[in-house]
Amino acid sequence: MREMGRHEFVPMDRVVYGKRADVALREEAERLNARRVYLIASRSLNTKTDEIDRVRSALAERYAGTFDGVAEHTTREQVVRAARLAKDVDADLIVAIGGGSVVDAAKIVPMCMEHEIFEEGGLDGYETVSTPQGPNFGPFRAPKARMIAIPSTLSGGEYNAGTLVTDTRRKLKQIFMHPLMMPISVILDPELTRHTPMTLWLGSGTRAMDHGIEAVCAATGSPLTDAACLRGIRLLRDGLLAIKDDPESLEARRLCQFGSWLSAYGLSSRVRMGASHAIGHVLGGTCGVPHYFCSVIMLASVLRYNAPATAAAQKLIAEALRAPDLEAGAAFEGLVAQLGLTRRLAHVQVYPDQFELIAKNAMLSMFTGTNPRPIRSPEDIVEILKMAA
Repeated sequence: MREMGRHEFVPMDRVVYGKRADVALREEAERLNARRVYLIASRSLNTKTDEIDRVRSALAERYAGTFDGVAEHTTREQVVRAARLAKDVDADLIVAIGGGSVVDAAKIVPMCMEHEIFEEGGLDGYETVSTPQGPNFGPFRAPKARMIAIPSTLSGGEYNAGTLVTDTRRKLKQIFMHPLMMPISVILDPELTRHTPMTLWLGSGTRAMDHGIEAVCAATGSPLTDAACLRGIRLLRDGLLAIKDDPESLEARRLCQFGSWLSAYGLSSRVRMGASHAIGHVLGGTCGVPHYFCSVIMLASVLRYNAPATAAAQKLIAEALRAPDLEAGAAFEGLVAQLGLTRRLAHVQVYPDQFELIAKNAMLSMFTGTNPRPIRSPEDIVEILKMAA
């Protein structure tokens, strides 16, 4: 049990579940008195399903437009283009419908609108910078517009106030943060997730689990975040295995969504993540590894590196994974094997000759500085990477 600390509550109004996405969004728009609702949607949902058409119809005269140009590893070019289009139609509510990249874009679009940032370089100086005294957040003003997230994956980014955006000029994924980048509402609709490819669904579930695991291991957690995250890890473990057996099970999908929500409770409450997040961000921005593969590959090695500093926490994690007799790293690896997901860096074309650059870029992350076992140099990062090679 933790003996000292604090718990922070975040500026989110509500999580809505048990209703179809289009119905819930219409009700939220009415509640917020939003007149110009701008959608940032997954292109596949927009062009290959009728889900976005149903949302547009439900919004009726409140609907202001749709942007579906967000690709993997959300880029500066994509977000400033979406922000300009949203500003042009006087959007007063931004809605993300899709996976983690879409949610990340929608979180920063209101900030770009507020500051009239419509060119890639305009975001320079707003990124979160790691310093010896802790993270230094960019000078964003509070936005006039807020956003709502309707996730189609389990990534969990919808439950925190930070966003990841890739600067393609430097091949560097950066964190941007402001409390009001937190979605004002999250809408969970398991029906919507039936369109999500299975590998993406399972991989994003491990990414969601990573939020909970790193929060339980963090020095800045609280009894409340520990309890929520451990429950979330258990729900994700059970739900992912159930989906593997029966992809059409709405109950299993609902279980996974609840697990992602609970597992993200530490991150949403500003518990600092660790090396798995720091390295994962670099693998995506620098090496092009799909975000949903990063935790699958790195988390077990990070757990092993952190074991000397987090023994008690890792015992709780192994129990949550229903493998109390194993070390936490082995328990997580066992789950990944059951899900049939890739487990090594070589499987995603990341090789030892790239480790030095990955380590150098990971040292820039604020999460490297908050890893529970100190990381003092790029060599420590390389040690972790070698375990995952």
